[in-house]
Amino acid sequence: MTSSSAVFTALAPYGWDDAWADAFTSYESEGLLPGRVVRVDRGQCDVVTPGGVVRADTAFVTPHDPLRVVCTGDWVAVEPGGNPRYVRAYLPRRTAFVRSTSSKRSEGQILAANVDHAVVAVSLALELDLGRVERFLALAWESGAQPVVVLTKADLVPDPVTLAHLVQDVETTAPGVPVLTVSALHGDGLDVLVSLVGSGTTVLLGQSGAGKSTLANALVGEDVMDVQAARDVDGKGRHTTTTRNLLPLPSGGVLIDTPGLRGVGLFDAETGVGQVFSEIEELAEECRFHDCAHETEPGCAVRSAVDSGVLPARRLESYRKLMRENQWIVAKTDARLRSEIRKDWRRKGAEGKAAMEAKRGRWM
Repeated sequence: MTSSSAVFTALAPYGWDDAWADAFTSYESEGLLPGRVVRVDRGQCDVVTPGGVVRADTAFVTPHDPLRVVCTGDWVAVEPGGNPRYVRAYLPRRTAFVRSTSSKRSEGQILAANVDHAVVAVSLALELDLGRVERFLALAWESGAQPVVVLTKADLVPDPVTLAHLVQDVETTAPGVPVLTVSALHGDGLDVLVSLVGSGTTVLLGQSGAGKSTLANALVGEDVMDVQAARDVDGKGRHTTTTRNLLPLPSGGVLIDTPGLRGVGLFDAETGVGQVFSEIEELAEECRFHDCAHETEPGCAVRSAVDSGVLPARRLESYRKLMRENQWIVAKTDARLRSEIRKDWRRKGAEGKAAMEAKRGRWM
């Protein structure tokens, strides 16, 4: 049996603390070992334990619910030996990154667990897609982690005035979120990023070609991830990272590098969307009607802010789009909500028809 002090010595660099130790007590009495999942691949996973990294089978923790499968970042109870050895359970997660899958079954896909900071990597080699940044931030806020936006490849924007304008655009899109510029090639800005993420668990998010693997190598201090050049045509890269990997950082803490995400579908992320668009949520409290859709209703404070130029129209459109998408995803698994949405559609359709008939009456 591994002593408690040995467990802390071996696993503390990966985030083990007193709370995790308390949660593991019942499994310790069964002779199981604690460990953190550093990689998952086709029903098996690599787990760092007090005795080192072991390969374990996840057959005993593979439920039908895709949100309950073992993922990178999980703390698990693993058998001390055996061929194969098995993961017997995972500890309750503190945070979890979930996106909707591309399937038609409205399922969520868990990307990483027990994360403290989410670094959203955005390449300055491309024109800024603020809508995509908002999507990633909604995903990050909903998970329970603290997001940070990192504008990578800053060396490609040598003009400081242009760079400052780009940062300002993203800051407007990301209220309450630190926005950094980094050049992993030259090491610029890395010290600020390291000081922000501290010694916790950090996940790297972003689309292919955003420079995540280069950033991961710079943070780790060695070439642990393969790097491929992005295409000149659109700045997009191929999936350099194909699995989620948990890597220890020399400054303390660990880093989870994820594959580039071409699709960033929301999954029950209303709270996250509200956090991204906090200024709209605050304005909505001043609307005359509590269920104001911010369209044509009288006394709409949100529309007034758009008309006066205080709130960019693009922000409102993006907010509506993400809220509709999230509502639709939730409705697919909630029959009552689905019925309410259909009733709302019928009501709006009837109102539109009545308005058209009224106009025809005036013209006749």
